[in-house]
Amino acid sequence: MALAGKKLRGLVAATFTPMTSRSDINVSVVQEYVDYLVNKQNVKNIFVNGTTGEGMSLSVQERKRLAEEWVKHGRGKMDNVIIHVGCLSLEDTKDLAAHAASCGADAISSVSPSFLKPSSQDALVLYLKEVAAAAPSLPFYYYHIPSLSGVNYQVRNLVGKMQLHIPSFRGVKFSDVNLMDFSLCIHEYKELDFLFGVDEQLLGSLVFGAHGAVGSTYNYLGSTTHKMLAAFEEGNLKKAREIQCKIQEFMAFVFALGWGLPEFKNIMSVTSGIDLGPPRLPLMANWKQEHPETVRAELKRLGLM
Repeated sequence: MALAGKKLRGLVAATFTPMTSRSDINVSVVQEYVDYLVNKQNVKNIFVNGTTGEGMSLSVQERKRLAEEWVKHGRGKMDNVIIHVGCLSLEDTKDLAAHAASCGADAISSVSPSFLKPSSQDALVLYLKEVAAAAPSLPFYYYHIPSLSGVNYQVRNLVGKMQLHIPSFRGVKFSDVNLMDFSLCIHEYKELDFLFGVDEQLLGSLVFGAHGAVGSTYNYLGSTTHKMLAAFEEGNLKKAREIQCKIQEFMAFVFALGWGLPEFKNIMSVTSGIDLGPPRLPLMANWKQEHPETVRAELKRLGLM
């Protein structure tokens, strides 16, 4: 268990789920995907079946198969394979947690249920306690993403409760722009890991002490982001800002076209050369024949290729 007794640090790529043209999962390219992350982007931590991986659009069996493939091909290459197990059903979530432990994952994470939402902070903590208890040997990370889950309890208030009730609790994947809440968590709970999940604002989180970052752009901009992290560690804030601004310019270019997760998946296919296929309904990509060259040109203009 790679995470036992040590901190989770650095970049974590939130992996896309490869699919066929018919939107069936395509595990045949997972090995190539792992090698690309390790050898081309120097990223050795992955977060599987999360938002970027369209986890909520996959069946339990599909998620188990993907977890098995990522663990198998990541063994000896990846430092940490973290499996997101959150579902709308508690029983399905517990099933996925137990499976992650059985197939050799390094940690698990879960988002809050988002249709029938927890009625209180205590209800959420009790829910997560049951999830973590299904895989007690694995470090557990709470996945905070209020823009999608609609659950926006202050993480600072939740952390103490989770520490009290969840023995395996190790930290939070914090995908929100509330840097005050994020900063106070780091300040008050120094023994835990707080990983920032808004790629275009990573530099701001580093100033407040972020221990690492989980995001989709680290799939294809991991090597660039590593340069920003190195500049920040060296105290070269000017260089770090320049790199972050280039990444922000690319994100602004994407958002200006009205693009989102489906198109980011296509961008990964373009930059990596790995055919990840389409997203699964209800998502649809606004992707035209000329867009691959448009993306390459913008990345080249910004010096990100």
